[in-house]
Amino acid sequence: QVQLLESGGGSVQAGGSLRLSCVASADVLSNYCMAWYRQAPGKEREGVASIDVDGSVEYADSVKGRFTASKDYAKNTPYLQMNNLRPDDTGTYYCAADRDYFSPHKRVDVDDLRYWGKGTQVTVSS
Repeated sequence: QVQLLESGGGSVQAGGSLRLSCVASADVLSNYCMAWYRQAPGKEREGVASIDVDGSVEYADSVKGRFTASKDYAKNTPYLQMNNLRPDDTGTYYCAADRDYFSPHKRVDVDDLRYWGKGTQVTVSS
């Protein structure tokens, strides 16, 4: 059973930075594609970044140039570094894992990826 636990959320002003972490079960990063998603109140869940098993990363257009996704195999942890945050970045951020790669540009349903964390809240004020 894969377990994912996000942390690092918080409240910041526009222009600020946060780094999200997602501690995963052992060996997940070597065998699963990882992804970050977010969901604002009243809106659909949307892709932020996807990390393939080989480490290649694809970003949603809305975060490209501001967010950086990475993973640390030794710590079994993917990260999402978020810089120059904007109020429309506000939402609950989720980490997900699946054997198959899922692009952040595709509309996602919870059933599309096998494992999800419980999420961490990010609030950006203007």
